[in-house]
Amino acid sequence: MSDLRTSRTRLAAAAVTAVLAALSLTACNDGTGAHDEGAAATTSTSPSSGAASSDADSNSTASTGSTGSTGSTGGKSTAGSTTAGSKPAAGASASKAPGSAGKPVTCEGSNTKTVAAPLNRPVNHMLLTVTNTGSKACFLYGYPSVQFTDAQSEPPVIEDSQPQAVVTLEPGQSGYAAISLSATDGSSTNGRTAKSLTVYFYGRSMSGNVGAAAHPPLPAKGAYIDDSIKVTYWQQSMSDATNW
Repeated sequence: MSDLRTSRTRLAAAAVTAVLAALSLTACNDGTGAHDEGAAATTSTSPSSGAASSDADSNSTASTGSTGSTGSTGGKSTAGSTTAGSKPAAGASASKAPGSAGKPVTCEGSNTKTVAAPLNRPVNHMLLTVTNTGSKACFLYGYPSVQFTDAQSEPPVIEDSQPQAVVTLEPGQSGYAAISLSATDGSSTNGRTAKSLTVYFYGRSMSGNVGAAAHPPLPAKGAYIDDSIKVTYWQQSMSDATNW
């Protein structure tokens, strides 16, 4: 009976020892678990760090996007307002420039200045220079209708001098015509000295004078003319006018 109790006691002790060993192993596992919790804490910190990094990136992107958007929008807005403020004004100015010139008109005494000057070559010739003093382009149609002192008729035109196109004068530009005053060999009749000159202008139809006449002054000694007097068509250049 005593031996049986001893045996049971030993078995109980062995069982206790086994339990204690199991508990010790569990305790060791708990230590590992505590280490794992540390790792979990580290892992938990890492995502937090990643989230912060991600947020920073987002903030950076948002900031960049916002700045870019603001810059872009601001730039567009500023540029747009500048463009809207300047280009239309320039466009309006550009559209007004030709508009202010308007449709070309007929050159006549009120929108031109006429100068009459004797020429050395060819001899016995006078040059008429008509300058556009208006704000619109004007057309010099045909040839000058000239009338010297007490003249009874208009001098004829030299037909061969007709240009290929109507002379057009922009504001400030000049057109020219020459007057052959008298025969160089003195063979013509009715020679006289004229002290005044009136220049009339033709319209497009060439059926009559239009607008105001011009009264360019003559040299103090006047201009000697005879019945051979004739004029050229209006020319765009002086050299074309003095060729006849």
